[in-house]
Amino acid sequence: MGVTEIEFYWRPGCGFCAMLRQLLDGSGLPVRHVNIWEEPDAAARVRSVANGNETVPTVFVGEHALVNPSMKELLALVRAEAPHLLEK
Repeated sequence: MGVTEIEFYWRPGCGFCAMLRQLLDGSGLPVRHVNIWEEPDAAARVRSVANGNETVPTVFVGEHALVNPSMKELLALVRAEAPHLLEK
């Protein structure tokens, strides 16, 4: 079926996560929030795209990842990889 949501990896206390989360929550895009401190597999997934670090926010659109992206960068990725998400 393809990409049905944006995966937003975060952790408590992360200011950059809070800023991006607020923008995402107001965007109308379908987002699944994943706390890397509560889901060990999530932390491993972040490390796999962040040079072994648990850098958050990390966002996945399908198999494409952005580490600590701006909203502009994230929207560009969504337009390129999952434009149908913008239509919801």
